[in-house]
Amino acid sequence: MAEVAYVEASRVYGGASQVRAVDRLDLSISDGEFLVLVGPSGSGKSTALRMVAGLEEVDEGEIRIGPRAVSSLPPKDRDIAMVFQSYALYPHMTVAENMGFALKLRRMPGSQIKEKVAEAAAMLDLTKYLDRKPKALSGGQRQRVAMGRAIVREPSVFLMDEPLSNLDAKLRVETRANIASLQQRLGTTTIYVTHDQVEAMTMGDRVAVLADGVLQQCASPRELYEAPANSFVAGFIGSPAMNLLDLPLDAAGVVIGGLTVALPREALSDASAKQLTEVTFGVRPESLRLVGADEEGFELIVRLVEELGSDAYVHCVVAGSEQRIVVRVDGRTPPYIGQRIQVAVRDTAEVHVFDPNTTQRLSGSP
Repeated sequence: MAEVAYVEASRVYGGASQVRAVDRLDLSISDGEFLVLVGPSGSGKSTALRMVAGLEEVDEGEIRIGPRAVSSLPPKDRDIAMVFQSYALYPHMTVAENMGFALKLRRMPGSQIKEKVAEAAAMLDLTKYLDRKPKALSGGQRQRVAMGRAIVREPSVFLMDEPLSNLDAKLRVETRANIASLQQRLGTTTIYVTHDQVEAMTMGDRVAVLADGVLQQCASPRELYEAPANSFVAGFIGSPAMNLLDLPLDAAGVVIGGLTVALPREALSDASAKQLTEVTFGVRPESLRLVGADEEGFELIVRLVEELGSDAYVHCVVAGSEQRIVVRVDGRTPPYIGQRIQVAVRDTAEVHVFDPNTTQRLSGSP
């Protein structure tokens, strides 16, 4: 096991106009930590992972694994094991042969290989499949074989590049729980790449959010959800996404649909100090509630209702504008398309306020 550190590490692709796929990434992963790199397509997360593996060059800065700077070392000398999106199993080999192949290349004695493969197979519930070829396995079983192949090597670091993307939705949920549990048992430092923020939130000790090659925030899943550093993180983390609206300010808060929604005093002071006349106002769908005619709220017009059983997500526009907003309501009595509803914020402590120019969180915002 080992710590991993990106020290102002960059990957720059040449050509007429240089592209910084990873831009001065400064990030430390503790020994035994499960860190998830997440971001949209093109954010640089897979490139950052491949830089640790030695499959991408480090053009600036360096990568460290434990006490060693490894930027100039070939992949085989970095003591890492990688699990890819594609299983990359040898079709002519059995499960046992696939799992033990790397050990065979090391000229490890056959008895030791058999012992290590049996131990990994027991962890992954693959014991009864050891004599099968990959074509006789399901997608989830093949992915477990790929995991087993990495485990038997006992590396310092596991690198996983979207390993669940080829699985169906139910199997993804089951397998991600298995991977998280397995990593806790093994205690091996793990860097895991995904574009699925739900996967990131449920698996990682910490989650690093990237956009355009730049680290936006690295924190625990709870901190990312409750205190996003900027409006990009706010809109990316959470399902469905946070509602983000550019709204004018008055003395007490933001104005939406003719109604003033109060903001924390510190956020108003920060906005005033920055001479802002409008802010980016964020509120999650679950932080809104339907109100009756006798309560104060702003008016929305329902455009779409997603019924999910216990809950329903109501997609609306603010009356008199085309600003879109989503509200989570009780799934048993959702409003209907075309209905006008009144909505209020449950608690002003649950609103988020960002500078529309810099996208950064304003002080005083929860």
